Amino acid sequence: MSNTTFEELLEAGCHFGHLTRKWNPKMAPYIFMERNGIHIIDLHKTAVKLDDAAAALKQIAKSGRKILFVATKKQAKLIVAEKVAAVNMPYVTERWPGGMLTNFPTIRKAVKKMSTIDKMEGDGTLNHLSKRERLQISRQRAKLEKNLGSIADLTRLPAALFVVDVMKEYIAVKEANRLNIPVFAIVDTNSNPEGIDFVVPANDDASSSVSILLDIVTAAIKEGLSERKVEKETEASDKKVAKPRKAKKEEAPAKAAPAVKAAPVVEAAPVVEAAPAVETAPVVEETPVVEVAPEAPVAKATPEAPATEEKKSDKE
Repeated sequence: MSNTTFEELLEAGCHFGHLTRKWNPKMAPYIFMERNGIHIIDLHKTAVKLDDAAAALKQIAKSGRKILFVATKKQAKLIVAEKVAAVNMPYVTERWPGGMLTNFPTIRKAVKKMSTIDKMEGDGTLNHLSKRERLQISRQRAKLEKNLGSIADLTRLPAALFVVDVMKEYIAVKEANRLNIPVFAIVDTNSNPEGIDFVVPANDDASSSVSILLDIVTAAIKEGLSERKVEKETEASDKKVAKPRKAKKEEAPAKAAPAVKAAPVVEAAPVVEAAPAVETAPVVEETPVVEVAPEAPVAKATPEAPATEEKKSDKE
């Protein structure tokens, strides 16, 4: 968001205030000087205040909440309708309906009634009514569209209120203050800045002044909305990447689990306990068979040696 330049505000005539005799003393901190019976607004302070307001509105838009614009004066209503509709924000350019904020549920019922009439036109229900009834309903629909058509998407109280003329829209400011809704406003030298959270001291009568101020404000809102869109896209992509990873982690334990259960087969090792068969080793004790060696006495046959003696005698 580019900072507001002094020259741009000067060319748009934002520095012209009201006649000195119509001034509000509470606007004295924002008045630079007096010239030809007219107060001149300090545009350096205007630029600073405008940048602060734009930054705050950007954050509100980034959070996804709505900002309600109010401008019912002739020289501002068309500008507001054109520029605010471009950023998809609600606005009121016709008469401010009393209780718009403090009695919001009733306003929502009127908006729902308008959508109900649209459904009746769509499904052909109106064709079964008399010509007079259809005419009454169409007139009612046109009236609702004129007063509430621009806030049809406002399903809950707005997060902030932006007012072009504080004196003309004093009822809207009072309702917002009662509900603690922050108020942003273009405040001229004849207006009271009390009750305004973000004061933008500037000329609220010249269409060129209102136009440049709304250009800066709507540009900040648009930037906030685009940042919100980028954040949502990155979150969605991160979730898509995270899901396959989780699936892989869940599959890995499932495959390994059967192997762990098969491990009890290893417990079949108790078969090794059959080793007691080794105790049959006592069969080795049969080695006493080796004691057969005593049969060696068969060698006692040596007494036959006398036979050799006989042989000797024979030889003799």
